[in-house]
Amino acid sequence: MEWNFQTAEELVAALRAGAVTSVELTDEAIACIECDDEVINAICVPDFDRARANAHRADQARARGEDGPLLGVPVTVKESYNIAGLPTTWGMPPHRNYMPAEDAVQVSRLKAAGAVILGKTNVPLGLQDIESFNEVYGTTNNPWDHGRTSGGSSGGSAAALAAGFGALSIGSDIAGSLRTPAHFCGVYAHKPTLGLAAIRGMVPPPEPALPADLDLAVVGPMARTARDLTLLLDVMAGPDPLTLGVAYELTLPPARHEQLRDFRVLVLDEHPLIPTGSAVRTGVNRMAEALASGGARVERHSPLLPDLTEAATLYMQLLISGSVARFPIESHEQLRTRAAGLSADDQSLDAVRRRAMVFSHRDWIEANNRRELHRHGWRQLFAEFDAVVCPITPTPAFPHDHNRNPLERRIDVDGVGYPYFDQLVWAGLATMPGLPATAIPAGRSPEGLPVGVQLIGPMFEDRTPLRLAELLEQKTGGFQAPK
Repeated sequence: MEWNFQTAEELVAALRAGAVTSVELTDEAIACIECDDEVINAICVPDFDRARANAHRADQARARGEDGPLLGVPVTVKESYNIAGLPTTWGMPPHRNYMPAEDAVQVSRLKAAGAVILGKTNVPLGLQDIESFNEVYGTTNNPWDHGRTSGGSSGGSAAALAAGFGALSIGSDIAGSLRTPAHFCGVYAHKPTLGLAAIRGMVPPPEPALPADLDLAVVGPMARTARDLTLLLDVMAGPDPLTLGVAYELTLPPARHEQLRDFRVLVLDEHPLIPTGSAVRTGVNRMAEALASGGARVERHSPLLPDLTEAATLYMQLLISGSVARFPIESHEQLRTRAAGLSADDQSLDAVRRRAMVFSHRDWIEANNRRELHRHGWRQLFAEFDAVVCPITPTPAFPHDHNRNPLERRIDVDGVGYPYFDQLVWAGLATMPGLPATAIPAGRSPEGLPVGVQLIGPMFEDRTPLRLAELLEQKTGGFQAPK
């Protein structure tokens, strides 16, 4: 039997039943990578010798009667996570030889659950692109079309899953970095509620792995099914044992509903700042139809929805001001000069980004206060709805564009060009207030490319969008392997 495209849940069941060994699963996964990854380039740091040794130990543990939620299951890890004995570069050439001394907390949790780590997956330079390419490891191609991006910054993980390289992967998300690659590659991902999963050890080299949270940023699971997302989230979720974990234990509430007919869903397919491409709009509508046919209450408009333009503006302000906080003072002065030259009438997202590059602490506090008003607005909305279905980006995966200045790139939406980073407004809808969001496949474009949508849920009610994802998967078919 071929195992590479089986779900993690199926692999766990087969391992427990004695139908296969971890060594067999690991050998088959490695053979698949060695055969197919030359043209995809998803696995940038293989760790095959240790994987085989760990698989052997997993089989020995099972023979002794031991078990674990992922015991013996082959998985991959985004390159940006520290793994002792492997380089962590974030695609930055000056750090190509940096070796962390200890595992990231999420890597430790994977190992404690019994997972077998095959290696690390590719990322963009500094994790700051919707392409996964860098001078250290090269370019990751989309398994559906090698001339297109697999997404970023968890693009290597999404490509690996689509190609059958391991049953699960862990990534991170601050600008759609879990959801966009899942959308582009036809797999599943879950952006947890902000703060739900500890991020220590997912840190740029050579910074110390401190238990400090980064605004907007989360770590989360990627898989080929919704149920596998839940399986992996249960391994990842929980506070850092060095901080909140000293006093708190996690208890996630159950999903609000178990049947599709009980869900109340708001469906969005239009944004005031960038159009939605026809292929993505079709995917959103396909999910809306599946919801309605399953008896869910589906609405297209609500006065409770926070203002999308202000939400996008706040997201860009918080994202960009945080991203440039460590720029050298010379660059800061240049950025200040450019921002001062903008017209006061220019309220475009590009102008918002340029002004945010020179935000003062007072500016950030004001933006954060407005964010809290948006969070309160979402609480009110989720008193009337259980989830929001909307795009992840306006288009399917686009052709590779390696212009080193992303501010000069354009994103083509049905033949019209828009500033490259404007496509982040949909990802930011959940990221800015810190809401959970599950990315699910929603069909194919006319060119045969995967199209996904996201299911946004109430804060810390991650099981609600995950359960809705599972129900929609049952109706629409979910993941399909690239042809």
